[in-house]
Amino acid sequence: MLVIGPHISIAKGYSKAINAALDIGANTFQFFTRNPRGGNAKEFNEKDIAEFQRIRKKNNFGAMLAHAPYTMNLGGKKDDVYEFGRRIFKEDIKRMDELEIEYMCFHPGSHVGGGIEFGIDRITNALNESLTEDQNVIILLETMSGKGTEIGHDFEHIKSIIDKINYKDKIGVCLDTCHIFSAGYDIVNDLDGVLDEFDKIIGLDKLKVIHFNDSMMPFKSNKDRHAGIGEGEIGFKALMEFMTHEKLKHLPFFLETPYDDEGHKKEIEMIRDFLKKN
Repeated sequence: MLVIGPHISIAKGYSKAINAALDIGANTFQFFTRNPRGGNAKEFNEKDIAEFQRIRKKNNFGAMLAHAPYTMNLGGKKDDVYEFGRRIFKEDIKRMDELEIEYMCFHPGSHVGGGIEFGIDRITNALNESLTEDQNVIILLETMSGKGTEIGHDFEHIKSIIDKINYKDKIGVCLDTCHIFSAGYDIVNDLDGVLDEFDKIIGLDKLKVIHFNDSMMPFKSNKDRHAGIGEGEIGFKALMEFMTHEKLKHLPFFLETPYDDEGHKKEIEMIRDFLKKN
């Protein structure tokens, strides 16, 4: 079964968000754990959460993904930003566990001049302080494009972080197709080679979800600019080969393409139609 869905706002409640997903033919969706550009988190409403869980189970939804806010940088030098990130990270792990969300991804962070090793140490320290043996939600490091001083655009960065984590079964990877293409991993002409490299360095068992996006910017540009499926530099053919690859097709796919709900509905229909015919 193809598990696919877009990013949907939970501003009006979790039950409205999951109904919006159903309306566009999705069987999962991604949402922000809190305001992506701030620090406020939506308060849980018991009636809303109960309805969300009822709809989710009734419709056999696939694994769901929460996304930490962009304001969280665990790799930088500013102590106030780092402390803010550590605090909300712990809070959001607890909240997503209460919601029974399977995965929560985050941008590893930018070292902003501190250096890769410094940034990796900061990130792993925050993770080791936040992960607990009894949590159910799996925390995912997102692969990045390499803009500025980002950490995570090289598979070796991800490996270095995971190697230092105490509870390794509580951590995995969210692979973003736009990001890795922009970072210099050629999923258009050498997908098998990229997957072999990922497996050798990190291990495909750690790959849990896909951010499924085309790229507005060319290969190895280190620019994070998402495009609609088939409307960018990766192209429809390569993205469908990616989605149907034997090592990837069992994973949940999350669209972060620059469309509204109606646009995502058309994308999902296009993808499902292709898969029916091939």
